[in-house]
Amino acid sequence: MIDESTERRIEITIPPEYAGTRLDKTLAELLPDYSRSRLKQWLTNGDLTVDGGSPAPKTAVAGGEAVRLSVPETPHDAEVEPERIALDVIYEDDSILVLDKPAGLVMHPGAGNRDGTLQNALVAHDPALAALPRAGIVHRLDKDTSGILVVAKTFAAHKQLVEDLAERTVKREYEAVAVGVMTAGGHVDAPIDRHPVDRKKMAVREEGREAVTHYRVISRYRAHTHIRCQLETGRTHQIRVHMAYARYPLLGDPVYGRRLSVPKDSSEAFAGALRGFKRQALHAATLGLTHPATGEAMQWSAPRPADFEQLLAALADDAKTHGL
Repeated sequence: MIDESTERRIEITIPPEYAGTRLDKTLAELLPDYSRSRLKQWLTNGDLTVDGGSPAPKTAVAGGEAVRLSVPETPHDAEVEPERIALDVIYEDDSILVLDKPAGLVMHPGAGNRDGTLQNALVAHDPALAALPRAGIVHRLDKDTSGILVVAKTFAAHKQLVEDLAERTVKREYEAVAVGVMTAGGHVDAPIDRHPVDRKKMAVREEGREAVTHYRVISRYRAHTHIRCQLETGRTHQIRVHMAYARYPLLGDPVYGRRLSVPKDSSEAFAGALRGFKRQALHAATLGLTHPATGEAMQWSAPRPADFEQLLAALADDAKTHGL
């Protein structure tokens, strides 16, 4: 039986049928709102006790032990300063927050980016998010990728969304502009790991983690293709790395792309539009998931930002001018 006298204090008596089971497994089953790794952390630092002590996670339980958990009042990300940065909220309830992130916004603080990030904005939007890992961020978009993402607002939602992402039940579709004219869609099934030399980059490597990207053609232009990509997995820079590996790198990608090449007989306006697009042409367009609290299937879309729309319009005008 769980006795929650406050939202942050939980008391449980381990049922006798768990006798002989490892403590970490028992705690994960009796406290399903929290991940096993977080329960281990709280057991280690004394926020979670068993009969007043802190036994090793692998200890076998006898049944009848008193478990007490005090979820730390000190925020998990107390060092992240709240900042009033405008957020484009698509949907919000007690469990999740769905946002349309603009290009140029860094996800969380790091070297050279201590403030002005989405995480700073989230803890200002809802101070309770500071108690969650990275203020509830469960998946990321690169700084210069625009579009839709979900943030967890509770430990239970965070745990469930992380599991859903791992089990590939979260639908994520992107739009992109690739360099080169594709004849058809396809998929890339190639493992991704850190680049062996440049540790800031990712690369297709045999010893990497499984990564699968599906892509299909939306429109073809003289030297580019507007495509829709769907992720099966969610590796760092996955679409950018996979499309470069397939020899169709994303337009404007400063890391994995080619040097800009303007098609012959291009107008000054079109050449300027290509040169003026200063980020990878990638937008997270659609997100579908099972709500972590209600079990309801939900889906949202984020409209293409103005710079992406202007790029597509310039590509279409150039194609029309040249009889395509």
